Amino acid sequence: MDILVYGTINSVALALYALGFALVYGVSRLPNFAHGALYVLSGFITWSALNTLGLPYPLAILLALLATAVIGAVIYQFVLIRVRGMEISEIIASYAIALAILEGIRYVGFRGMTYTLPVFLEGRTTIGGVMVDYHRLLVVAIGAALFAGLWAFTRFTRVGLALRGMAQDERAAMMLGIDSDLMAVVAMALGSALAALAAILLLPLGNIVVESGYNVLILAIAVCIVGGIGSWFGAVIAAFIIGFAQILTVVYLGTHFQMMVALLAIILTLILKPSGLFGQQKELEERV
Repeated sequence: MDILVYGTINSVALALYALGFALVYGVSRLPNFAHGALYVLSGFITWSALNTLGLPYPLAILLALLATAVIGAVIYQFVLIRVRGMEISEIIASYAIALAILEGIRYVGFRGMTYTLPVFLEGRTTIGGVMVDYHRLLVVAIGAALFAGLWAFTRFTRVGLALRGMAQDERAAMMLGIDSDLMAVVAMALGSALAALAAILLLPLGNIVVESGYNVLILAIAVCIVGGIGSWFGAVIAAFIIGFAQILTVVYLGTHFQMMVALLAIILTLILKPSGLFGQQKELEERV
């Protein structure tokens, strides 16, 4: 029962990490290596709004979501748009931005383990004999609502349908009058906001540290590669596969092997099925 409960919680957390990364790549074919940095940045924005500006928690959360979305859009509009289509340059540019953000946060004085966000709900309950915090249960509930909301958004709104069109066939979408760069800006803003939402939900369970930006990026990449880069549904399925594998590893081997599960998942997927579970890329045999 421990594995079932905490495996589900961990899987939803991984899906929240990866959803913004998958959204940006699915629409614009842009690997946003600044994803983890935006995750950490939103946490520090929320903390600063609470403790420096003295804003109420809901208003601090709203400020962090909006600020991170705007920063993501600005990053694309002024930097990534100039290297779009050049795969290596996209990776280098976005990773350089990530380093600048993370080291900038460290430079202005955010160091150590003293920065935390309050949980949404205090207390805990028992599920099948397993003690679980209310906040973790809220993470699962909000994550499920978010997945359902994104599914509805991409099928019943004009912007969502345009994003789906760009993800499925960019040239056909452009022939129908959809602006590729505008949709890429929207995707980058939404992806950054999703990274911020993941941070706001998950950072209260621990400390806000700069190093978590690198871990979040690795986990997001692992989930997207296993699920198939560009597949939002595949990212959710892969999150549950890796999430339960990590919990099983913690139970039977130890916590220090948890990150190795994600790295091993990347390596095995690239060797056995490079396109991932639900990816649209060609298989290795078809390319050589």
